[in-house]
Amino acid sequence: MPRNRFAQDRGLTTRMVVTMFLIGLLYVVFVGALIALLHGAWPIIVIIAGLLFVVQFWFSDRIAAFSMGAHEVSAQEQPELHGVVDRICALADLPKPKVAVAQSDVPNAFATGRNQKNTVVCVTTGLLRRLEPEELEGVVAHELSHVAHKDVAVMTIASFLGILAGVITRIGLWGGFRRSRDPGTAVLFILVPLVSAVVYVISFLLTRMLSRYRELSADRSAALLTGRPSALASALTKVSGELAAIPTKDLRVAEPFNAFYFAPALTTSPTVSKLLATHPSLEQRLAQLAAITVELDRR
Repeated sequence: MPRNRFAQDRGLTTRMVVTMFLIGLLYVVFVGALIALLHGAWPIIVIIAGLLFVVQFWFSDRIAAFSMGAHEVSAQEQPELHGVVDRICALADLPKPKVAVAQSDVPNAFATGRNQKNTVVCVTTGLLRRLEPEELEGVVAHELSHVAHKDVAVMTIASFLGILAGVITRIGLWGGFRRSRDPGTAVLFILVPLVSAVVYVISFLLTRMLSRYRELSADRSAALLTGRPSALASALTKVSGELAAIPTKDLRVAEPFNAFYFAPALTTSPTVSKLLATHPSLEQRLAQLAAITVELDRR
C-alpha cells in the first residue's frame, strides 16, 4: 500500500484479508459444486465465471458512477469543491482523484475506483448546497480514506460472488438442463437454487459486516487527518436529517448504491437485524467521533 497520512487501521486490514479469504474459499466451493451438479456444462460455467469477474473488477466502478449520475467537473466549474479535494489530498499526501458531481437533491457522496490512479470522488448537488466548507472537507476526507485503505476495491471484489450466484442460478434453471429428460433434473431444480441461495446469504453477510466496519474506520481516519471530528459529526447529523426529509421515491432510487454512500439513503427498520445494514447507526458513528474529540483534546 502506498504511503499516505491517513491513520492505518489494522482491524480493517485484518477484516479485509479474512473476508477475501472466506469469499475466495466460498467462490471455489461454489464453482466446484456447480461443476459437480452440472458436470456437462463445466466449460460454460468456468467461462461465465471468468468473464463476470473481469467485468465486476474492471468496470463496476464506472458502471456505479454512471448509474449514480456522476459527471466529471473541472476546477473552473467547481472551484470550491476542487479546493477542498486539493487540501485533503495535500494533508493526506495522496494523488488527486477525478472530481465529479451528481445532479441530485439527495445529499450524499461516494468514491469509486480500483486504485488511486483511477479514483473518482463524487458529491451530489444536494450535499454541496447544504454543507459548510469544513463539513465538506470531513466528508471528502472520509471518502478518500476508503481509497487510501483500498477497501473500495475489496468491496467491489467481495460483492462479486453474490452476483455470480444469482446469474448462474438463472442460467442453470432456464438453460439447457431445464429441458433435459434425465431423471436427475428434478434434483437439480432443488440443489442448484439451494447452493446458490446459501452462497448468496453467506457472501451477503460477510460483505455487510465489512461494510459497517469500513465506515467507522473511514470516519476515524478522516477525523484524525483533518483534526476536526466535530465538523464530520456535524456533516453526518445534517446529512442524516436532510435525508429524512427527501421523498421516499427519490431515496429508493438511490438505495441500491447504499454501500458506496457516505450515509445510507434508506436505513433499515429497527425491527430488521443490524446484520442487514450497510452502515453502522448514526448514534454509533457520532459516539466514535465524540471519543476522538476527547482523544485529540488530551494530546
